[in-house]
Amino acid sequence: MDAAFTEEQDEIRRTLRELLHKRCGPDDLRAAVRTPEGYDPGLWRQLAQKLGLPGLALPAAYGGVGCGPAELALACEETGRVLLPSPLLPTAALVAPLVLALGTEAQRAELLPALASGELTGALAVPGGQVSTALAFTARNAGDWAGGGRAGGIQARECGGGGEHGAAGEWRLYGEAAQVLGGHSAGLLLVAAHAGGYARSRTLLFVVRGDAPGVVRVRQTAMDETRALGVVQLRNVRASLLGAEGAEGVGGVGSVERALARAGAGAAAALAAEAVGAAGAALERTVEYVKVREQFGRPIGSFQAVQHRLADLYVQVQAARSAACYAAWAVGGAAEGAEPGAPGLALAHALETLRAVAGEAIQLHGGIGFTWEHDAHLFFKRAACDELLFGPVHRLRAHAAETAGVFGGDGIRAEVSV
Repeated sequence: MDAAFTEEQDEIRRTLRELLHKRCGPDDLRAAVRTPEGYDPGLWRQLAQKLGLPGLALPAAYGGVGCGPAELALACEETGRVLLPSPLLPTAALVAPLVLALGTEAQRAELLPALASGELTGALAVPGGQVSTALAFTARNAGDWAGGGRAGGIQARECGGGGEHGAAGEWRLYGEAAQVLGGHSAGLLLVAAHAGGYARSRTLLFVVRGDAPGVVRVRQTAMDETRALGVVQLRNVRASLLGAEGAEGVGGVGSVERALARAGAGAAAALAAEAVGAAGAALERTVEYVKVREQFGRPIGSFQAVQHRLADLYVQVQAARSAACYAAWAVGGAAEGAEPGAPGLALAHALETLRAVAGEAIQLHGGIGFTWEHDAHLFFKRAACDELLFGPVHRLRAHAAETAGVFGGDGIRAEVSV
């Protein structure tokens, strides 16, 4: 494969970096996370309308830019550098690909242009904090994570009789999902729910408007304020099925699991790129700091022991960046013969790298690195929370190895084929 970036990709990176450098200083970041939305709505509109960020990987026919996962990953690397709080990941990497893959033509025509323009933000609500399983990050998605009739899940009931019980073909949802990325403020919710009882047990995706009657949403208190999470409660909420149940490739048996796994591969590549961007920025700030901090009458960056530690981190960041780029190309179909486990492996390496760099950044900044006033703790919190949400790293690696058939057999290649 050709690993060189195109002129268009370089332009996306340059333009986005310049804008974020102006709008995402430390004070801007702290102000944004304390808004009700958890991000700066004005900056989000600018990113969406002027740069087309949420529609980067969507076809032009639905209002998108017509690029692919590689361009979205490049954008996520730049947003990761500044720890940008935004609905980009849940909207562009989760909700939009699922609507494109499973939605009917009417649903695509209604929802995708609004998502691409940033007018509508999205969130994927998965019960029980099982988003990493639903997206096939850490385990095979067998469709048994949406409650299965047990407490703690989300249940869906079809109202086929009309009248006071609802119109024919309408569904009602009841249950709760926690740790939903952007779930407290998203205008559109894709809800994974268990339907059919035990006789026809299956997991389906439903479209729910954020302001629908019966939807109760609360922002969760999280260690990482830049990654806004919400609790979504559904109290007999009217919903419409994403796609047409039983149709081949649209809501059919197993198609939801396959679509979630494919969306998970793209999301893993985007998350890996974002983590690489954060790790690179943390390393750059640390290098600049050791050049000016003095001990024993000389900058600490002049000590060989410090140089070795930073050199090791540099190698780790570059390796993680290469893995993230390869994963994005693989998801986009540009990497011929790519292994299906590449996105998960890239995500594992990127999260591990971010954790290592953030830890060393705090150590090498000395006493100032432990204070709330310094930004070093923000990178450390992002590393810790992302691994809790999407990992842990050892499970990401184990599932990637199983998917690629490293330990013999054909693995489960078809499940997450990229």
